[in-house]
Amino acid sequence: MITSEKKKAVVADLAKSKNDTGSSAVQVGILTKRIEEITEHLKTNKQDHMARRGLLQLVGQRKRHLKYIAEKDSKEYLALIKKLGLRR
Repeated sequence: MITSEKKKAVVADLAKSKNDTGSSAVQVGILTKRIEEITEHLKTNKQDHMARRGLLQLVGQRKRHLKYIAEKDSKEYLALIKKLGLRR
């Protein structure tokens, strides 16, 4: 589970304005942090199939958000994946 401090840091880093907490870029950042945490969990708990299923759902959700951003503004998409360290 992502802590509120980590979530606030991601929101502060990716927000377009002061009150921006739900834009697609912010949601992708939060999903990325959650995916990283679950991936670390699965490295030690290889048999946790429910966590693996949840991870796949989060990856799909992040993929859909990224697809939306890419269709809306390709420059913003490229900047976001570079900032988060994601592959295309």
